[in-house]
Amino acid sequence: MTDPIQPSSPARWYDLSGRTALVIGASRGLGHASALALAEAGADVVCAARTEHDVAETAAQVTARGRRSRAIVVDASDETALAACVSEAHTFGALNVLVYAAGVQHAAPALTTTTEDWDRVLKINLSGGLVAAREAGRYMKASGGRMIFFGTAFVDCVLPLTVAYGVSKAGLHQMVKSLALEWARYKITVNAVAPGYFDTDMPKAMLGDPELRQRVLGRIPLRRVGEPNEIGPLVTYLASDASAFMTGTILRIDGGQSLNVS
Repeated sequence: MTDPIQPSSPARWYDLSGRTALVIGASRGLGHASALALAEAGADVVCAARTEHDVAETAAQVTARGRRSRAIVVDASDETALAACVSEAHTFGALNVLVYAAGVQHAAPALTTTTEDWDRVLKINLSGGLVAAREAGRYMKASGGRMIFFGTAFVDCVLPLTVAYGVSKAGLHQMVKSLALEWARYKITVNAVAPGYFDTDMPKAMLGDPELRQRVLGRIPLRRVGEPNEIGPLVTYLASDASAFMTGTILRIDGGQSLNVS
């Protein structure tokens, strides 16, 4: 991926034609929306996730948009499988974009959070991100690339009963900054998207309760949760030449909730 030149039209900044993206966590939620957005911007997309049926469906939707795609079944907690996934994606097409959207939530008091709970959350949310970045970095080192990680808007504040989740995402944010500094010399940009509440499976239990939903909405200045397709333009921006001078940045997209300390 070379340094951008002045395009003939603004739309060219966001054109991903001829590029290959790997989206880990592509089977549902914001990872699924990211894979489709990248395809619509012109990228071929390798879709990776743990559930075979769901990831195959995402790949089929990418193909329906006129782009090449492949589905890979991978458990983000398995370092060997994750490394093989990145290698297979690079074989499919020279890897230009990595999106790491795999993640799990664990809600429990710290007094009942077991070491097993802790290890599982950090292995998927944080360690898996490092493995994917390290393996993709080996390929991107020669010609540059874009790495995009999914953090959370709730790092500078504390969500109750989420010690493992909060620590994993705070660590991910720091990892993004460290990799951005280390790999800038290779023209690899490393950034993160930090979403608030979106209408996805992860917060479904909370948002499905009318009382809890109203409490959540009351803390969001825009008075709504995000729709998954609203994440796509931001991910496309970070994957494109439009963001070539941006690295080590955490971009919140949370309806303004992080501004509200009431």
